[in-house]
Parts: sequence; structure tokens; C-alpha cells
Amino acid sequence: MTKEEILAALGTVQEPDLHKDLVALNMVHDISVEKNYVSFTVELTTPACPLKDKIKNDCIKAVKAINKDAVVNVKFSANTTSNRKPNEMLLPKVKNIVAVVSGKGGVGKSTVAANLALALAKGGATVGLMDADIYGPSVPIMFGVRGERPMMMDVNGKGMIVPLEKYGIKLMSIGLLVDEKNAVVWRGPMASSAIKQFVSDVNWGELDYLVIDMPPGTGDIHLTLVQTVPVTGVIVVTTPQEVALADAKKGIAMFGQAQLKVPIIGLVENMSYFTPAELPGNRYYIFGKEGGKRLAEEYDIPFLGQVPLVQDIREGGDNGVPAVMSDDAVSQKAFSEFAGNAVRSIAMLNANMKVEKVAEVV
Repeated sequence: MTKEEILAALGTVQEPDLHKDLVALNMVHDISVEKNYVSFTVELTTPACPLKDKIKNDCIKAVKAINKDAVVNVKFSANTTSNRKPNEMLLPKVKNIVAVVSGKGGVGKSTVAANLALALAKGGATVGLMDADIYGPSVPIMFGVRGERPMMMDVNGKGMIVPLEKYGIKLMSIGLLVDEKNAVVWRGPMASSAIKQFVSDVNWGELDYLVIDMPPGTGDIHLTLVQTVPVTGVIVVTTPQEVALADAKKGIAMFGQAQLKVPIIGLVENMSYFTPAELPGNRYYIFGKEGGKRLAEEYDIPFLGQVPLVQDIREGGDNGVPAVMSDDAVSQKAFSEFAGNAVRSIAMLNANMKVEKVAEVV
């Protein structure tokens, strides 16, 4: 076998989402051949790639097609894709900025954002979580960091806030700066100013993904964010309930407006069904059945998955140990599949989308 033959064989292996072969996408590197022993590196579009095993098996199959006795060692590296401009001043080392939104409160948006961030980090990505829900911050409770305060550091003569770190991700929330017993009574401009500070005055460093937990609804903070930051896309959270779906439509419509031009990464349905621990084969559709899936089909946006109504998810959020970090297999599987679908959708957006300017509201 020669390197050229190996390269030709791998040219038959398709990247499942981008529908081009690995060689054409320049994903194959460092081919080494010694008699029947072959090794090479496949560069993934994200370290959290859920299709890693499929790509590996397809590569081995392709090589064995030209030599059935070949011993194939497939190694992986990752270079997270991004559509950011190289000269952008804000968050220049953050490759993807993902806003998690909902049309109304109470649908579990913060739970979804927190567990998405953790699932991405468990997949090997570097991740930050910004709690932009100024009036109802959840991060301090959900991550068990109530009462902790971030430190300051000097960066090129400017004082910068150092985000807290927990479970391998960086955290920032207004709840880490004010006493939780005090209400944040701010008018829109003050809240918007705080969001700008969370972007410009926090030392986020190098991140593959910055997940932003947005306030519910559509308002000043949403407009400020998309005007200030080049958001890669938004993930819409809803429940199957008609009331929640009606408000989710407003969120989809807001970010779909021509003057905003913020892509929809996809929609995730939370509290999809309830399965009691003593009856693991039963599903009870308390809030309706597959309303989120139907909504995604109606608007032709990716459906990222269903998260069941599980007691451990609620308890984990209250106890400071989010579901992804718990031992509950059901919730871990749901969030892992959701995060996998989200990173695939982000990679496809980055591959297919031209670099856009930061949104301008007219």
C-alpha cells in the first residue's frame, strides 16, 4: 500500500453532514504506511463530534477494501469550525457564540443551556456559559456557586473579570455580582449595558463555544446582544404545550427578520414526556405530544431532540449538580443526543454560511 492509495481510498468516505469526502474537505492528515500497518489523523469540525465512531468505522472499511489484512489506526484531532471574521475585536478567541432563547419563561431554557454547555465540554470542547438572564439568573444555583465572587485581573492595562470555573466550563452571571436577596431593578438600557460588559469586560479566553442563556421573550437584551456580538445562531427551547409553542413562534420570527439575520441552529423540545422510575416503559405526555417537532417542521428548522420530564433533572439543577454531571442515564442520553445534534447543525451552518456583519436593527 502507498500513501496515494490510502488517500484515494479515504476519498470515498463521506463526511455525513457536509456530504463531501474527507479528502476534498482536507480532513485527512499525517498518513503513515508500513507494510500492512496504516495510520492517519482525521481532523474533525468539533471535538464534540457525535459521528466520530461512524467516521472511524467508514475509514477502516475503506482501507480494508484495498487490503483486507490492513491494520488501521485512525487518530482524531479537531479544529472547531467558525464563521467569525479574523479581525473582529469582540471575543476574538471565541469560535462560536450560541444564544439559547425561549418565547416564554418556565420552559426550562436555563436547564437546557447549562446542560448543553456541559455536554459540549464532556465531548472535549472548551466552553463558556454566560447567564444573560439579568432579572432571573440561574447559574449560581444550578452550578452550586452561590455566594462566590469572580476575581479581577489586568489584561494589557485593562481590568477584566475572571469567570468562575466549574465542571470544566467558564461561568459568568449577574447573580455572581449582586446579593441574591436583592432584586435587580433596572431599566432596559442598564440591563443592556450589563450584557455589553459581560462580553467586553470578561476574560473568556479561547473557547470553542460560548453558550448564552438569554432572558425569556423578545426585548432589549436580545437586540443588544445581536447588535453587539456576532452570534453564530440561536437555539429555541419550547415545551409541547400550545401556549409555549405560540410564544416560541415569536422567538423564531424575531431572529428570522431580515434586519437581524441570525440563523436558527434548531429547536429543542423540553419536558416532552414523563416516565416514572417504577414504570420505565411508560410515557405520559403531560404537556402534549411532539408539538415542538411539528413546529420545527412548520418553520423548516432542525429539530434537535426531546428532553423528558425527569425528576433528576430538576433535583440536579436545585442541588448544583446539573443532569449531565449526574448518574441518571435517561437525562444524560437526552442531553448528549441534543448536544450532538446542535454541534452538527452549527458545523453545517458554518460550512454553508457566508460571513455576515453583526446584525443592524433599522
